[in-house]
Amino acid sequence: MSPRIPRLLVAAAFLAAPLHAQVVARHSLNADGARRVIAAAVAEATRLNTTGVIAVVDNGGNLMALERIDNTFAAGANISIGKARTAVLFQKPTRVFEDIIKNGRTPMIALNDFTPLQGGVPIVVDGEIVGGVGVSGAASAPQDEQLAMAGASAFSAMPAAAPTTSGPIHAWSHQEVAAAFAKGAVLYDGDGTHNYMVHASRREGPGMAEVHAKDTDIIYVLGGSAQLVTGGTVVDGKATASDEVRGARIDNGSSRQIASGDVVIVPNGTPHWFEKVQGPLTYYVVKVR
Repeated sequence: MSPRIPRLLVAAAFLAAPLHAQVVARHSLNADGARRVIAAAVAEATRLNTTGVIAVVDNGGNLMALERIDNTFAAGANISIGKARTAVLFQKPTRVFEDIIKNGRTPMIALNDFTPLQGGVPIVVDGEIVGGVGVSGAASAPQDEQLAMAGASAFSAMPAAAPTTSGPIHAWSHQEVAAAFAKGAVLYDGDGTHNYMVHASRREGPGMAEVHAKDTDIIYVLGGSAQLVTGGTVVDGKATASDEVRGARIDNGSSRQIASGDVVIVPNGTPHWFEKVQGPLTYYVVKVR
């Protein structure tokens, strides 16, 4: 048989296959989504009284929206676009690559379409990267990342789709909740079937820096206060469990005072550390995976 015949058969098989079996469905931000990211980042910049250029790209790294806050340096526009594009194309926060290069892997800077500067974050919805946001021109590199994370987290507060099946109702009396906060305990562990957990957390002191590879923490403070440090680099970080890293502290992070009534969303993969705790600090944590 001629070697050309098998190739013709393979070609014919591909041509005969249904078209839907030969394409991959991917989701991407639309214009409304890009504006939502910009609005969340600008709101955080206003809260911090800082400047910045915010760029949003789709899942292919194409620019969708850009906003330059007054008095931000002009070059920030191109830098923020590069950060957003790098976060999408390489599927990681740009801080990761800046740290890698600082640790000696300098040949990476020769890569095309690569801006390894802190401040770029992928935008993830339902576990899929749908775009990226980059910020340049804030007061510091950690603050660039803080604004970018605020933008990327804009979708974390969106209501989930209505469940298609019913499940048991879980409830705890105020006595049970008070007992849980008295020692710090898990109220609900997901039962192995849900992608969320609820913790009744209590801290008397700073504790260790943490990074959750998969869990996003939604924190609601009930009592006490602390400095919450986010971003930056975990010092002496070690894996303590699957998808969990803990360390002594955080260097070069962004610090904010939190107290009763405050809500903070810490996206998965973001270092965070409760520092200078004036307690006891009690807070709900809803962990979403």
